[in-house]
Amino acid sequence: MVGAGIVGAAIARELAAAGVSVTVLDRSASAGGTSAAGEGNLLVSDKGPGAELSLALRSLTLWRSILPEISDGFPSIEYEAKGGLVVATTPAGASALHAFADTQRAAGVSASAVNGLDYEPDLNPAHTAAVFYPQDAQVQPAIATEALLAAARRRGAVVRQGVEVLGPVHSGERLTGVLTSEGEFRADHVVVAAGPWSGETARRLGVDLPVRPRRGTILVTTRMRRRIHHKVYDADYVGAVGSNDAALQTSSVVESTAAGTVLIGSSRERRGFDERIEARVLSAVAAKALVLFPFLTDVAVMRAYGGFRPFVPDHLPVIGPDPRRPGLWHATGHEGAGIVLSTATGELLTDLLLNRPPHVDAAAFAVDRPTLLPHLQPARG
Repeated sequence: MVGAGIVGAAIARELAAAGVSVTVLDRSASAGGTSAAGEGNLLVSDKGPGAELSLALRSLTLWRSILPEISDGFPSIEYEAKGGLVVATTPAGASALHAFADTQRAAGVSASAVNGLDYEPDLNPAHTAAVFYPQDAQVQPAIATEALLAAARRRGAVVRQGVEVLGPVHSGERLTGVLTSEGEFRADHVVVAAGPWSGETARRLGVDLPVRPRRGTILVTTRMRRRIHHKVYDADYVGAVGSNDAALQTSSVVESTAAGTVLIGSSRERRGFDERIEARVLSAVAAKALVLFPFLTDVAVMRAYGGFRPFVPDHLPVIGPDPRRPGLWHATGHEGAGIVLSTATGELLTDLLLNRPPHVDAAAFAVDRPTLLPHLQPARG
């Protein structure tokens, strides 16, 4: 397993629980990349009917079922089933929001049109519509990642940090391991779950995979009494998630944390692995948050942080074997949904590897699915 973020951790736990011998390699620290730079979203509210929503619904079920296990003897992952409130601020946005919620309800999502002020008294009273999603929840992503890894270790998995994958180990056409900065690691199967770095890792193993980094930035306020009770975001968020535009896009996502701070997002921009936090991005994110919660004008921001989401052109994760290189598997491309999708991704990949019937449509996430096939090249070497 290459990658000790939350997706790799969830896969390691599932494989180890099934009796598979697992070694997890990461070139830096566990939970040191994308998993530590997000808000911990467990959302269904931002997903329209289709394969990703089905995976998310399955994941929510799995998250709830494993909470006792991953909380045993470990710090709280701060799981909070707070629900999500999606808000429109224009008449056109209200119509689109209600239409979107109708399609989601038909696909099994709980969504109710509500008076936003009943749920969030400090919400801008000028909003035009609000829909409440009780299934939305949140975790602290770095702690959740470590808890999943701890569960995998208890079942025999080994986690090696500071080990960088440099190239493949072959037996004929089959990948039988990886060459790393610490020597060779042999394996029957190699799973690449390196988030936005999966494209580069796959290239080192002889295949091209169209995974690119998509930058996001979050503001964190000073501590305050809780005045925001749910995950609240504007209806533009769904469009930003599904866009292929490389330019800066912002939408408002606002929520309180267990520590008493408020997280304010979000931005999306494809600019490689440029880590700079820019004033233009911060101001755009803050301005949209004030439209939802005007009281934030008087609240101090104590820091900002950013991270990279693994973007693929058709906005679906890549989960399963690579037909171009026997022995190579992928679990990446979740973009901003990696936290919620991690548990079902671990289950799906384990089902496929062990030839068990999957709980969701595996073909939708295949490497060679029709929507991704134009972006693939034959294996090299």
